[in-house]
Amino acid sequence: MSVVQRQAPKPRELLELVKFKKPTLDGRRRRLESALTIHDLRAIAKRRTPAAAFDYTDGAADGEISMQRARQAFLDVEFHPSILRDATRADTSCTVLGGPSALPFGIAPTGFTRLMQTEGETAGAGAAGAAGIPFTLSTLGTTSIEGVKAANPHGRNWFQLYVMRQREISYGLVERAAEAGFDTLFFTVDTPVAGARLRDKRNGFSIPPQLTLGTVLDTATRPWWWYDFLTTPKLEFASLSATGGTVGELLNAAMDPSISYDDLAEIRAMWPGKLVVKGVQNLEDSRRLADLGVDGIVLSNHGGRQLDRAPVPFHLLPDVVREVGADTEVMVDTGIMDGADVVASIALGARFTLIGRAYLYGLMAGGRPGVDRAIAILREQVERTMRLLQVSELAELGPQHVTQLQRLAPRARERDALRV
Repeated sequence: MSVVQRQAPKPRELLELVKFKKPTLDGRRRRLESALTIHDLRAIAKRRTPAAAFDYTDGAADGEISMQRARQAFLDVEFHPSILRDATRADTSCTVLGGPSALPFGIAPTGFTRLMQTEGETAGAGAAGAAGIPFTLSTLGTTSIEGVKAANPHGRNWFQLYVMRQREISYGLVERAAEAGFDTLFFTVDTPVAGARLRDKRNGFSIPPQLTLGTVLDTATRPWWWYDFLTTPKLEFASLSATGGTVGELLNAAMDPSISYDDLAEIRAMWPGKLVVKGVQNLEDSRRLADLGVDGIVLSNHGGRQLDRAPVPFHLLPDVVREVGADTEVMVDTGIMDGADVVASIALGARFTLIGRAYLYGLMAGGRPGVDRAIAILREQVERTMRLLQVSELAELGPQHVTQLQRLAPRARERDALRV
C-alpha cells in the first residue's frame, strides 16, 4: 500500500497556481464580460429592461409555438465532424448579395428598437460596421435611413420594406434608401395583418408607452431606463408620421393585406440594388420567386411573431436550397441563438443568416457595447464550431456535417394511408 507524502503548503508554490483576477469597476463592462452566451445576455437584459419592452422583444404570437419550435429545431442538430484535418484557423468570411461579410450572419430588421434601449439602431449599425457585417433597418425603425447611414458610413446597410396602404410612403422610403447608398432591399411578405402578440396586449404595450400602476411599479426598479428614455430625443418611428396606438393597431394601419406580385414588380423596377423577398415559408413560393429572378429569399416566419404554428425555416432549408439554391441566394432567420446554429444553417446550404433577438438582448444588456458583445459571442461560437468540425472555410461545410434530428413528423394523410 502506497503512502502519499505530505508537506506544509509553500506560499510561493501556491501563488504560482492561483492568479487573482483584477476587479472591474465599470459595472456595464463587468456585466457584459460575465456573459458567455446569448442566453446570458438575455438574462441581463431581462433584469435591466421594463417588462413591456422586454416582452415585446422576447415574445411571439399567440402561444409562441412557432418560436419554440424554431429554437428546438436548432437544438435537434447532430454534427458530424471530420478528423485529421488542419483546424489551425477558421475563415468566417463570405460573399452575400454581391458584397463581403466578415461573418456568415448579419443583423435582421427590428422595429421599435430605441424603446428597448435608447441607442437603438445607431448601436446596431455601428456595431455591425465595426464587425464587418451587414445591418438591416426596419420600416418601423426608430432611427432614420440617413441616421443609420451616418452610424455606419462605410459598412453595408440594407433596408426592410413594408408595402403600406399609402403606396407613396413606401415608394418614398425606397428612394431615400437608394439615395443613402443602401445596397439591398428586403421586400417583406409575411405581414398582411399583425400577429396576435398576447404579451404586448397584456402589458398594454404601445408607442408611446401607456402608463398604468403596474408599469410604474415595474419601471420604478429600473430608473436608468427611465433616465435614458426621458433625457434623449422623443421616441417615434423615423419613417412613419402616425405613432399613436398599440403595436397591433399601428401594424394594421400601416400594412396592406392586398399586396401582390404586381407590387413586387413595381418595387423591383424602382430599386437599383439587390432585391430579396423576406418571409418565404414554402417550396412552391420559393420556386416562383426564383423563376422571377429575385436576388435572394429569406426563409422566415418573422421570428414566430406573425402566424403561430408556421413552418420552421430551418426545416425548410435543405429542400429549398436543393430546388432554387443554384439560382437564388437562400438565407434563413428565426430561432438563431448560437454560433452553432449559424454553422448548421450554412452547412445545409444557406448563403447567409440573420439575427434579431440575439442582437437585441445585447442592446438591452448594455447598449452599443452589448451589441458588440453579442456579435463577439456568436463569432467565437462560429469559429469554435468550425474548428471542431475541422473545416477551415465556410465553403467546406456541407450536408455531410449536419443531421436534422426528427422530433415532429407529419402524420400520413388519409389518401396516402389508403394507398398502402
